[in-house]
Amino acid sequence: MKILKKGLLGILLLIAIFIVGNIAVYTYAKITPKLEIRSANSLALYDQQGNLFFQGTGSREWIALDNISDYLIDATLAAEDKNFYKHKGFDYLRILKATYVNITSGKTKQGASTISQQYAKNLFLDFEKTWKRKWDEMWLTLELEVHYSKDEILEGYLNTINYGHGMLGIENAAKFYFDKSASELTLAEAAMLTGIPKSPSNYSPLVNPEIATSRQQKILELMVKNKMITEEQKNEALKEELVYVGKKDLINLSTVMYYQDAVIRELQSIKSIPSSFLDTGGLKIYTNLDINAQTELENNVKENLPEDSKIEAAAVMMKPETGAIVALLGGRDYSTSQYNRAVQAKRQVGSTMKPFLYYAALENGFTTSTTFTSEETTFTFSNDQTYSPQNYNQKYGNKPISMATAVAYSENIYAVKTHMFLGEETLVNMAKRVGITAELEPVPSLPLGTGEINIIEMASGYSAFANEGFKVDPFLITKVEDIYGNVLYQHKNVKESILNKNLTFIMNNLLTVTYDSNYIDYNYPTAINLAPKMTHTYALKTGTTATDHWAIGYNKDIVTAVWIGYDDNQELVPSEYKYSSNIWLDSMEDYLKDQPDAWYEMPNNVVGVLVDPISGKPATNETEKKKIMYFVKGTEPSLADPVFDEIASGSQ
Repeated sequence: MKILKKGLLGILLLIAIFIVGNIAVYTYAKITPKLEIRSANSLALYDQQGNLFFQGTGSREWIALDNISDYLIDATLAAEDKNFYKHKGFDYLRILKATYVNITSGKTKQGASTISQQYAKNLFLDFEKTWKRKWDEMWLTLELEVHYSKDEILEGYLNTINYGHGMLGIENAAKFYFDKSASELTLAEAAMLTGIPKSPSNYSPLVNPEIATSRQQKILELMVKNKMITEEQKNEALKEELVYVGKKDLINLSTVMYYQDAVIRELQSIKSIPSSFLDTGGLKIYTNLDINAQTELENNVKENLPEDSKIEAAAVMMKPETGAIVALLGGRDYSTSQYNRAVQAKRQVGSTMKPFLYYAALENGFTTSTTFTSEETTFTFSNDQTYSPQNYNQKYGNKPISMATAVAYSENIYAVKTHMFLGEETLVNMAKRVGITAELEPVPSLPLGTGEINIIEMASGYSAFANEGFKVDPFLITKVEDIYGNVLYQHKNVKESILNKNLTFIMNNLLTVTYDSNYIDYNYPTAINLAPKMTHTYALKTGTTATDHWAIGYNKDIVTAVWIGYDDNQELVPSEYKYSSNIWLDSMEDYLKDQPDAWYEMPNNVVGVLVDPISGKPATNETEKKKIMYFVKGTEPSLADPVFDEIASGSQ
């Protein structure tokens, strides 16, 4: 009996502490400054012309609760928080029930977040799952409850939640899906929209109509259960045929959300910007987005990739002079996958690694006419380890070929020989010099692109060639202001001279041979099929691995990098290789349409020499094909120049 009494006293004590603690916490929250929820976490993103392309809270279309369909309000309460008007921010009975179900099932089957808690989440810049994040969310929930009425909280929630396809807020969603105001939504439409926020990529009726309809039915059943509608109303709603418009007032690009996501990630890395919008009350973010370039990039991906394929894409367009990213694509469609491959993924880069190797070779005494023999080769290392790289399609010249020919055909044998001749650390150091931060192993296969690198870093690395030798940092944000116009951050361009202008001129012209018909011999230049569609001069390199295909190229005005592949690393088939190259060329041509050819002026210390393209030897009267290649003065080729690997074999 004494034990029972002690147990009851203990329980009563815990309840008393809980009640007193709640009163104390709510009282303290009450005396703290009132939050301005309309501007909290307000993101206004502007393109390079100063036009708004994204608004984080949807406040441009903020709509009063009185003007939202009662069906939508009831459906939201039934689906998300039926006790919303009864609790003080936390539904403790629901928490206990969800905890019991999740523990007994061993899975997370039920959640217990209230509308107030979910609204608190929407008032944060980031969604990291940390204890500090949870504590901030809980505290914000308390502050919302003590400073605002239930109607005000519900109004804010409905104006900020994500309804898919970049639509934040019910008014934006109603106009996007049904071309009507939220006040005009029918029961069927309201139930359909209410089902989306739980998982916008899965429950959008434009993406998964059957799954969305099943979710709609479940919500209608919950409304019947909570006596918000009758069984007859539910059945009538299920019979209603919904017509979707898929129209929005802001820029109608599904992939622009990838650019927006990348901006948020960059924003989080800027130390001068507060970590929470609660401190700032809203931000204006000015970016480098060129909406025309972004539009063309998205259209080119859609036009070149088959609709029924799961193949994915990532692409970046960057101004080489400054590092400004003017267009960015992290996937085919943001509504179906929010994974941003442009900023989050690292993939094997294939032969797009070779230009860094060949520039290093130019620095170490090579020229575009330096020759190695194209033949099947097995390299032997210490401990009798061997490495036998293969050329694509097993094509070998079985004769000495120039560096230019090796670039045209993307010769693997020539690349590995060069790599081993220079020393395996040379390429690693060269990659670091141009700004590639990925951990690269000094192994024989590195010039063949076995290392995994992010596409933005690759574009940035190529920009050092494109701007004639300067390293620039890639960036999306030019300026950040608070809602009062105070400048919180201003980007400053920093250029570091890291490459030789003479050698970058030679390198840039060397990368034009990838589509030059003068190099048709025992093989074909890798991008020869693109030549008929080119109206400008470009430096271009493609790269292929079993699972990835790249195209990276540039002129003085723009650098564009494109990757295609499967998220699950499924192997590509040869017929799919063309996609990245076609997307690249179409995007370059669209961007440079009606612009003059922006190519490079030859430096004073460089000379052009007429050579035989394949051998690299000076052209004679008997030479059938002739090509001007460029050399630093004093390094011009002669007919007597040796073949590097023949020297090596003769000295052994």
